[in-house]
Amino acid sequence: MRTSISAAAAAKLIPDGASVMIGGFMGVGSPHRIISALVARGAKNLTIIANDTARPGVAIGKLVSAGCLAKAIVSHIGTNPETQRLMLDGKLEVDLVPQGTLAERIRAGGSGLGGVLTATGLGTLAGEGTQVVRVGNRDYLVAPALRADFAIVAARSADYWGNLVYSLTARNFNPLMAMAADTVIAESNETVPLGVLAPDAIHAGHPDQPFD
Repeated sequence: MRTSISAAAAAKLIPDGASVMIGGFMGVGSPHRIISALVARGAKNLTIIANDTARPGVAIGKLVSAGCLAKAIVSHIGTNPETQRLMLDGKLEVDLVPQGTLAERIRAGGSGLGGVLTATGLGTLAGEGTQVVRVGNRDYLVAPALRADFAIVAARSADYWGNLVYSLTARNFNPLMAMAADTVIAESNETVPLGVLAPDAIHAGHPDQPFD
């Protein structure tokens, strides 16, 4: 089902305790209106999967400051001292994943794979407790696939069939996350009639899209 709703209505669809993938990189290419709506409705105990937690008061940083999160699965938190403080105080669980591994785990989740093999983190603290397999003459860590209940992504343009066009660097995590969640909510800068978006310009589309 594809429908157009307000940011507030979108936030109400995401229940407390849900796992949520949030697109963007340091707040660039993030769904800012839906994030603000989640804060406004007082969301609690969310598990977010994202590249980072941005900065205080910016994008995912708003969710951190408002106490909306129970867990964050991210590649880094170095730009958000509030996330660091909450983690050190034991008030927020943080799972740090190498950036490339995080992207591939999400891609695997969207492709129906069980996980990926990576040498990143092998023999380090990051790899402790992780299954190791040997392929040929090399060892690899088994990084399980990631999926979420919801993905909220930011698009430059959308049509009423659910086709999306991302802008520039918003093509980093947004397209991957749109494949790896049970429900996808896209925040677009504009919504255009079906047929306005050229087929070869669409970055994410519905498989039943009718083209003439």
